[in-house]
Amino acid sequence: MTIKIVTNTNLREVPLDLRASVSLGVRKGLWWLRLTTLVTLDSTLLFVAWILAKYHTDAVDFYWQTPNSFSPLLMTVAIQIAALAIQGNYQPGKKRYDYLNIIKTLSFAHGLILVAGFLYQSPVEITRSTLIWSWLLSTSFVCTGRAAANITLEYLRNRKILGQSAVFIICDPEDTEKFISSIKKEKRYIICGTASARCLDRYYRQETIEKLNQLGVTEVFIAWNAIKNRMFLRWLFQASGITVHLLSVEIKNIYRNVEFNQIGGVTCLSLDCPIITSKDFWIKRSLDFCLAAIVVILLFPIYIAIAIAIKLDSPGSVFYRQTRIGLRGRPFKVWKFRTMRSDAEKLQRELEALNETKDGIIFKIKNDPRITRVGAFLRRYSLDELPQLFNVLSGEMSLVGPRPLPTRDVDKFSEHHFIRHEVLPGITGLWQVSGRSDILDFEQVIKLDLSYIENWSLWLDFEILLKTVKVVLNKEGAY
Repeated sequence: MTIKIVTNTNLREVPLDLRASVSLGVRKGLWWLRLTTLVTLDSTLLFVAWILAKYHTDAVDFYWQTPNSFSPLLMTVAIQIAALAIQGNYQPGKKRYDYLNIIKTLSFAHGLILVAGFLYQSPVEITRSTLIWSWLLSTSFVCTGRAAANITLEYLRNRKILGQSAVFIICDPEDTEKFISSIKKEKRYIICGTASARCLDRYYRQETIEKLNQLGVTEVFIAWNAIKNRMFLRWLFQASGITVHLLSVEIKNIYRNVEFNQIGGVTCLSLDCPIITSKDFWIKRSLDFCLAAIVVILLFPIYIAIAIAIKLDSPGSVFYRQTRIGLRGRPFKVWKFRTMRSDAEKLQRELEALNETKDGIIFKIKNDPRITRVGAFLRRYSLDELPQLFNVLSGEMSLVGPRPLPTRDVDKFSEHHFIRHEVLPGITGLWQVSGRSDILDFEQVIKLDLSYIENWSLWLDFEILLKTVKVVLNKEGAY
């Protein structure tokens, strides 16, 4: 079955950041069934292991006849389950059947139980023999239970009763049959359709996601040739709760959090999907709003002082609103304190010949004659950017992201430059902390933007904000 991807302009009416789903959601698939089954199975086996260990030894009574008789036992089992979860033994793939890791984790958990009993002076006395027997029984029971669960799941998959995932294949047409044959060998996938790499192009990718959601796809297999220059697209699939597998990959410049697998004999890299999709992005948006609101309130006196200085220095308005191109190519008005003469845009045409950038996409010249005296000071310390916090509050910008550019610059873009518009533009970003105006080659800017998108995390945003403070205070690359 081949799915033809057809463009539909209605799907692009509401622009969304590449990293965000419409709202917080839960990943797709039967992960919840696997998780519930394994946690229930492990809890039961650990409970039985401790009971048998207690009755196999001459340990002091666990006081189970008191009103809180099961509290100590429940606590010990909870510690072991938590340790298994933290070590990734409930994650998909081979991790949940990594028996050596399970044994190490349960051994560590037994150490925690011993320490907890000592610190809290529990009425339960856990003797050395009890602890040894509980460790032997816990590790053997859990490993045996995992093995039995794996055998049962494989049986159900072979009988096509349970455990089959709806998948989709994206590859070149000539490779389709080869990948279908390899994936079918696993007997745990239902192939819902295929498409060429064209479905990942800028104008079609949103329609592709809509199609996958309609088909109930939980995992997508993508040929390396189809995504080697599009690794940023993993956010688009993850925001929809879809796990990504890369087939026939080259091991270079690859995203860091990957897992190696064998799918029908073909080497595959898997980019797993978090249980709660887009949570990091919506945390980012919440932090953006809160931090922007706090800064605006705290710096309100500085806003007033700058406004007065601009009015006294030169005729014209205090604020300058320029049309910039933002998320998914949507134009919006960016706020700045005015740092140039009121006729600056008209004079720019006369100054184009002095443009110092290599490819002419961005307009930059040192000692720009249009800049006012107050404007030069504001630019030196990036104070002219402060009103963009209002753009952040309105959701048009983020604190961190690729800088939005004027229409004049975007009109000169090549196709691969439009990657910048797949995420919310920001007040600061890797470009700003890596040289700002000193970078005169726009291709270097694109590389920095792509690096930010591919490696984005909340921690990376935090690092960029800290570096921005340093860059601004040192007046690096500002003119």
